[in-house]
Amino acid sequence: MNDSVFHHVRIIYKDGGKLCYVVKDEQSYFSKRYGKWVTCHDGMQSDGATGALDIDSFSWLFHDKLCDTGLFDDGTKCTNWQASQIISDILKSEGYWFRSKTWLWSTFAFGGGKARDNGMY
Repeated sequence: MNDSVFHHVRIIYKDGGKLCYVVKDEQSYFSKRYGKWVTCHDGMQSDGATGALDIDSFSWLFHDKLCDTGLFDDGTKCTNWQASQIISDILKSEGYWFRSKTWLWSTFAFGGGKARDNGMY
C-alpha cells in the first residue's frame, strides 16, 4: 500500500453534511499478526478516523470494516483487541509510529463496534 488512501475512496456528504468516504476500488489487507485477510469492497462506506484527523492512511478504512462487520474475510470473528492491533500495525507500517500507539489504545478504549461485541480480547 504505497499510494494514498484518498485515491481509492470518494468523498460524499450525508446526514446533514457529515463527511463520508465510499470505496471506489476493492482494497485488501493481510494481517501477518493474525494470518487473516480484511477486504474493503467497492461501495463500502467509512466515516474516516472517528474522533481523529483523517490522515492519509489505510488504517482507518480497514478498522472501520472490522468494526462494521466484526469479521475477517474467512468469516471468523474479530475481537476489539484484534481490530485495534490491526489499525496499529497498519499505521506503523506506513511510518506513523506515534499514532500507531495512540490509536491502538484509543480505538481499544472507545471503539470496536461489532468487533467489541465479539469480545475485548
